[in-house]
Amino acid sequence: MRTLIVLRHAKAAHVPGLADRERPLTDRGERDAVRAGEAVKALGLAPELVLCSPSRRTSRTAELAFPTVETSFEQDIYEAYPEDLYELIRRLDPDVETLVLCGHNPSVHEMAMSLTGGDFTFKPGAFAVVEVDAPWVDLWPGEGRLVTHWDPKEH
Repeated sequence: MRTLIVLRHAKAAHVPGLADRERPLTDRGERDAVRAGEAVKALGLAPELVLCSPSRRTSRTAELAFPTVETSFEQDIYEAYPEDLYELIRRLDPDVETLVLCGHNPSVHEMAMSLTGGDFTFKPGAFAVVEVDAPWVDLWPGEGRLVTHWDPKEH
């Protein structure tokens, strides 16, 4: 069994004139990113790898949530469609058992829902923990079971 933690970046600032990729986290976003990492740890999960969009807000979210976990910055996550995210994960080393995908809405939300058949919101800083029996190479919609959904505004 494999575990996929689908994480939306934490709350980001809207700064006039600043490129979208450069948007920083707000103070609340910084706190929520740390809390997300603590929540994952409290669930007994120990990610081995973080696949992360290279944007400033996603990289900072991953850094705060998972400071000791290897992070691979993947351009394909920025402005991705869910199909792009599936393809990226299918190329993973099969030995990785617990993975974090840190990205943007709507793609991370749509992917989490398509994997699990769930219907939940995905606010900034939220994550879904999904169990998958199939190897990463065989990851398709409907292949996952939602273990839990965490929203920083609800915890």
